[in-house]
Amino acid sequence: METLPVSYPMLQILQEGKKNMAQRETRKRRRERIKAKIRLAILALIFAIILFTISGYIQEQKIALLEENQIIIERTSFTNTEETNLLQQEENANLTKHALDEAIEESYLGFSTIAKLEVPKINLDTYILKDYTQEGMKVCASKFWGPEPNEVGNFCIAGHNYQQENMFNHLIDLETGDELYLSDNKNGKYVYTIDKIYRVKPENTAPIMQETQGKRMVTLITCVNYSKNRLIVQAVEEEKE
Repeated sequence: METLPVSYPMLQILQEGKKNMAQRETRKRRRERIKAKIRLAILALIFAIILFTISGYIQEQKIALLEENQIIIERTSFTNTEETNLLQQEENANLTKHALDEAIEESYLGFSTIAKLEVPKINLDTYILKDYTQEGMKVCASKFWGPEPNEVGNFCIAGHNYQQENMFNHLIDLETGDELYLSDNKNGKYVYTIDKIYRVKPENTAPIMQETQGKRMVTLITCVNYSKNRLIVQAVEEEKE
């Protein structure tokens, strides 16, 4: 049985149809490759997030969580608060002003400042606000408790661990022996050496106690990412040789 000859227009239509089918298949394979790459990228991102979270959790857990009675801060031989205050007043009256690189600005973004903190290890350079307020804490670290900056006692600074260059998000990377600098317009610039790093529960107030055996101390306080605990970094005035 003879087949009917295919006319030229019909042949052209068939060829165009095959061509279109081939193009659709090519586009389909391209889409599948793109989807596969996207799935792979998503899996890699999820894996990176999990790895980062686990790494951060392990880093946090390596820092000791201390109860109030475990926190040891060197104290004077007496514990009477009035006597402690008298000693601190006497020490502060005899302070010799240290050289200051430049005067500290008296305000920052509309908030009064009291000092400036520098921690070279983590590239932290921030003003310290004079008053501790919720609004001020959104701007930068603030004085939380203690004497005037660079005076005898425990000068306590609180800051959020936001991902901002003037916040405390990298305190967790510090180690004992690292240095920090505290500057103010009254007493100048002092060097402190970190000697304690630990975590406490929010209700634990031992890190801000003021019995420092006549020494100048700086305490940095911030949150941690994987619990409600607080990270405490404490530094004492560098001994003069």
